[in-house]
Amino acid sequence: MARLAFNTNGGTNPQRRELHEDPDIKKELREAAGTAEEVTNSRPLEIMARAGFAVSGILHFLVGAIAIRLAMGGEGKADVSGAVEELSGQPAGPILLWSSFAACVALAIWQTSDAIFDFSHLPKREKIGKKLKAAGQAVVFAGFAVTLASFAIGTGKDNSRSTSDFTIALMKAPGGVALLIVIGAAVAVAGIVYGIRGVRKSFEKNLRMPAPGTTRTAVSVLGVVGYVAKGFALLLVGLLIVIATIRSHPEESTGLDGGLKALRDQPFGLYLLAAAGIGLICYGVYSMMRAKLAKM
Repeated sequence: MARLAFNTNGGTNPQRRELHEDPDIKKELREAAGTAEEVTNSRPLEIMARAGFAVSGILHFLVGAIAIRLAMGGEGKADVSGAVEELSGQPAGPILLWSSFAACVALAIWQTSDAIFDFSHLPKREKIGKKLKAAGQAVVFAGFAVTLASFAIGTGKDNSRSTSDFTIALMKAPGGVALLIVIGAAVAVAGIVYGIRGVRKSFEKNLRMPAPGTTRTAVSVLGVVGYVAKGFALLLVGLLIVIATIRSHPEESTGLDGGLKALRDQPFGLYLLAAAGIGLICYGVYSMMRAKLAKM
């Protein structure tokens, strides 16, 4: 009887407790999600996230400048690590690195918020595509942030070596070869998508384009050239990964820097490398303009 009376009061009956607590838990989760969405859509975070596009532009500009330097017989690492190294060598380098880190973190958070909370009004297929794109962008800018922080604290290293080490480690893992081929193919396909996006000018729908005139034309031209150049660079990286994996030479998978330097050694390679550098500079300038024009 005592146990029956105790259960009637709801003290130990898990089913009764679950019935009472579930609505409260769901309400708390909804409130927490709403708060998170509100914070991630705040004006201060938006300003910092827009600065993240500018940082991306600066990094692409520097990679393009290094590529042109290589085409002219100079030295350098034509990838994000090389660009960050150049940035760290400027006056007030640590301030530039940490402020750029904060901007990239903010943009990664913003894109993560988009992947979780936004696009619910769209058809299922389009919604999934938009969410995956936002998630991919979040990963990219988180990667930028990690590279910036590593150089700011003095532990930064060559991205081409990191890519090669990653390829070697993955090739030794079960199923690693197949996975590397899939990754390389995915990067190459991403490059093709970037190129198509540039040719079709589909990037314009993500911007608040200026009124018809010189500025609008400049944004459009920079976007077309920049997207095609970045697409070409990603295609090179993806093909390097696939070829290095198939030939069982993981040391040849050296990322963007290795891809551009391999391009230099081909017939007319110096001209192609210089053209790629100019294109990446255009993408950098476009990204800086995107900091102001992007639809957030």
